[in-house]
Order: sequence, then C-alpha cells, then structure tokens
Amino acid sequence: MTVEISKSDGPSDAAPARSAGPQAIRAIPVRHYGRYVAAVVALALLALLVRAFWQGRINWGAIPDYFFDDRILKGVGQTMILTVLSMAIGVIGGIVLAVMRLSKNPVMSSLAWSYIWFFRGTPVLVQLMVWFNLGLVFEYINLGPIYKDYWASFMTPFLTALLGLGLNEAAYMAEICRAGLLSVDEGQTEASHALGMSHGKTLRRIVIPQAMRVIVPPTGNEVINMLKTTSLVATVQFYELLRYAQDIGQTSGAPVEMLFLAAAWYLLMTSVLSIGQYYLERYYARGSLRTLPPTPLQRIKANLFSLGRPKGGTA
Repeated sequence: MTVEISKSDGPSDAAPARSAGPQAIRAIPVRHYGRYVAAVVALALLALLVRAFWQGRINWGAIPDYFFDDRILKGVGQTMILTVLSMAIGVIGGIVLAVMRLSKNPVMSSLAWSYIWFFRGTPVLVQLMVWFNLGLVFEYINLGPIYKDYWASFMTPFLTALLGLGLNEAAYMAEICRAGLLSVDEGQTEASHALGMSHGKTLRRIVIPQAMRVIVPPTGNEVINMLKTTSLVATVQFYELLRYAQDIGQTSGAPVEMLFLAAAWYLLMTSVLSIGQYYLERYYARGSLRTLPPTPLQRIKANLFSLGRPKGGTA
C-alpha cells in the first residue's frame, strides 16, 4: 500500500497544530434512571403508610403524655437490669461452654454439645414457661443445710426470667465464643506453651484478647436482641416495659398508643446500645487496622468543614 504525500510550493495556512500532549479524560457518569424511579416509588409508599396511620383512630397525644410516666420509667429500668444480668450469665456461660466444647475430654465436650443442642433447639418462650411451671412438678427446693423452701416461693418471676433468658443465651454465646477462639492461630498457643505458660494463662493472656475482635461484633447484636427478647417475660408475670405499657393501655383506653410508646422506648435503648457497640468494636480493632474508622463526631466535623470546598482542592 502506497501513501501519497503532496508537497506545496509555499507555506500552507492549514498546517496541522502541534500536539499539546496527553489530555485529561473527562469521565461522565452514567445516569441510572431506574434508581430515581425506585426512590420515588419507595418515598410514595412511605408517604401512603404515614398517611394511613395519621388518619387512623390513634390518639397520638397520649404517647408524650405517658412517655415519662413513673411506671414506664420503672419498666425501662427493669428491662435494662434484666438485659445486663441475662447477658452476664450468657457470656460467662458461653465462655465456659466454648472451652468445654473445644476440650479433648470427650465427656466435657459431649456435655457442652448436648447443652447447646437442647437450648438452641427449643424456643425461649417455651423455656420460660417450663421454668415458671416447674412448681407443678417440684413442691420443694431442697439444697440441704443451705436452703429449703417451697418452689413457688423460690422461683419468683424475676428469677424465672433471668434463668430462662440467661441459660438460653449461653448456648448462643458458646458458639460465638468458640468461633472466636478458633480464629486465633494455633501457633500463638504453641508459642505460649513453649514459654512455659499454662493452658489457663494462655487462654486469659493470649487467646481470649485476640479472639475478642471476632467475639465483640456478634455479641453486640446479641445484647440488642436480648433487650428486645425481654418483652417475652411478660408471660411469666414479670413487670418490665411491655407489661407496664399494656397495663397503662388498659386503664387509659389507649392500648395501641401504649404499644407505640413501648416501641419508641425500645428503639431509643437499642440506638444507645448500637453506639456503644460501635465504640467497643473500634476499641478492639486497634492493632488489626492501620487506621481506625472515624467516630460519628469525627464524621460530622469532617462533613461540616468540607462544606463549600471544591472537590480535589481547597476553596
């Protein structure tokens, strides 16, 4: 193939311009119109839902009137106490069961497996009802010279709720703790044993601190779930937030409104626990991340200071 090159006698006015070098590519983002349509549809459905509840026969003024009622505040306190104590039983029991499950002793591992199998395989409401009705099976509780009394007097609604929730939670925490312990490299244990550390000291000082990075996030979810599960103890005559809200609803003639009030308090408490979970996860992330994720306050400050600045530079 030949290429013809024409020569002109004089300088040409249409001489090609010299190359100015590589130019920056101007990227134009693709418009996703389906996202806008989906957002409009979602907002429209939300507006219809809000409108339906707003036009319903609901006395919204009753919610702020009873929001800080003494009985509601007492129920909130009882709910928090039950959550903390039940989770304490669950965490301690879960650690013990996880260690037993990983034990080389077949009896200990079998007992731990059987416990987890039973409590994870039966609903927590059924377990609460069983503890509450054991007085029909055992008339007395006899611990020898330590304690002896009628079962009905011993098994109070609070103790029923505490045992039912705590022992059930221990089964779930056992699997969470076991996963955390297994996430630690075996070389850590071998190195500590080579230095002469006992098995118990190795767990306390080497394995468990490293396993906390894996244990903390699901444990935070379990705490929030436990807070909501405490609403089931109303069936065993223990007065907490939901039970007090139901009683107020029956006496005030606003049962649905009091359920909304209880839901608002549950949302408030779970939000506080979620913030605590975030900071706890951030604390145990030290050493595993080069840069810790920013806190909510740091994000707010960064967004405020970045207002009015062009992207990629300063104003």
